[in-house]
Formats: sequence, structure tokens, C-alpha cells
Amino acid sequence: QGPAAESGAGLVQSGKSPHLVCTVPASLTTTTCIGWIRQAPGKDREGVAAISPAGYNTYYADSARGRFVIAKDKVKNEVYLQIIKLTPEDHGMYYCAAKRQGGGCNGFVSPDEIAEFTTWGQGTQVPVSA
Repeated sequence: QGPAAESGAGLVQSGKSPHLVCTVPASLTTTTCIGWIRQAPGKDREGVAAISPAGYNTYYADSARGRFVIAKDKVKNEVYLQIIKLTPEDHGMYYCAAKRQGGGCNGFVSPDEIAEFTTWGQGTQVPVSA
């Protein structure tokens, strides 16, 4: 069973800061790197952020730093992604995904690094209104 991602809200206005929630199986929460990857319409998948198994280390793509916050609740087995001040460019599908146990967490941006995520949620759409 892989992660399941769900959006924290439906259509969101630009400028708001929605949270996305990923429910992770208990067996993965503290043993694997969990990442958020997004895909805008007509574009390749783009790594946004990742969090280490223990949750103490977080990693952000250069384009995401300061605009996204990733966090983990190990008790609830949830991983969150907050999008700070949504813009129309944030529109797309957002996936949470897990690497194999022992997989490094600092690489999640390039296509090869994204391919290291082996368990994926079904994705959640983030539509943005002007």
C-alpha cells in the first residue's frame, strides 16, 4: 500500500496558503524519505521538497525554498506540504511519494532522482483561481 495524497482544499485563490496532506502507511512514515513532486499541465514532474525518515531534515528545490514548507506528523502518519501565497504557476497535480528504505533524501529534483521514489500516491489536483 502506497501513500495516499489528498488536497486540503478545493479551488484556492491566489495569495492563499493551502496545506496538502499525505497519509502514509505506518511502515513507511519513519523508515523512508517522503517527497512532494508536482506536475504542471504539459510539463515534466518537478521535485518540490522532501523530508527525512525521522523528520529532522527537510530539503527544498531551489525554486521552492521560501514558498513551500514540508513537515511530518509521525503519530498521525501524515506528511504535509504548505504552499505559501499560491500563484497561478502553482497549478498542477501534486504527488507524495516514498523512496525505498535507506534511500538518500537530499536528491529529489532531477528526473533520475525522482525515479528513485518507488511508492506513489494517486496525486491531488491544486487548481488556482485568480
